[in-house]
Amino acid sequence: MITVDGLCVDRGGVRVLDGVSLSVAEGEFVALVGPNGAGKSTLLGAVGGHLPPASGSVTVDGDPVGSLSARSLARRIATVPQETNFGFEFSVRDIVEMGRHPYRSRFGGDGDPEGAELLDRALARTETAQFADRSVASLSGGEKQRVLLARALTQAAPALLLDEPTASLDINHQVRTLDLVAGLDETVVAAIHDLDLAARYCDRVVLLAEGEVYAVGTPREVFTADRLATVFGVEVTVGENPATGTVTVTPNGGSTRGG
Repeated sequence: MITVDGLCVDRGGVRVLDGVSLSVAEGEFVALVGPNGAGKSTLLGAVGGHLPPASGSVTVDGDPVGSLSARSLARRIATVPQETNFGFEFSVRDIVEMGRHPYRSRFGGDGDPEGAELLDRALARTETAQFADRSVASLSGGEKQRVLLARALTQAAPALLLDEPTASLDINHQVRTLDLVAGLDETVVAAIHDLDLAARYCDRVVLLAEGEVYAVGTPREVFTADRLATVFGVEVTVGENPATGTVTVTPNGGSTRGG
């Protein structure tokens, strides 16, 4: 469904992604992992059509992302950013309802009969219905993150991009959020900081380092002690969670890099 071929992206005159290629199949949950500055957010931005490539291509269902109108792209890909400055005193319901804009006529009228049902369902699934009428400015960081996810769910696009979706959440809501995302009948690409969570929920992981793809495969294939020590600069122990049977990664101690 999503194909990235030889993608290079420059930001501020610096090459941030260099020759990145990967493909994501329909219904697959793929995690982007790697150190800070590896290019995870930039890759999501390019796939979502927010950052132009210096070279290479990004296609969704065979169509170049850059060739699609904003409305057409929003019907195919929904994005949950890591941070958003809402700017105005919108209510939570107002923010979530924005996910329906790609389906509504610019001239008004009832052109979105499914909108109200999708909005209410998204509020319920993300556990944000209880503060739907509050100002989004009054919410905690974790609550705002759940509101952004609700907006993306209301958008009802077949592909979902998430940038650190659990970064501001407590352990309970980390699990509940990823349970929800993993249970969607959608293609998902997510930048995930926590390697244990990536291993638990994702079909495949893409390990990025210095703007390049270092490894791609299942969590068990990619998460080896030697490879992670090389990329992250810290010795780790790779084990298995006895409850879930998934890979775990535990740092052993100090950095392997001097300085």
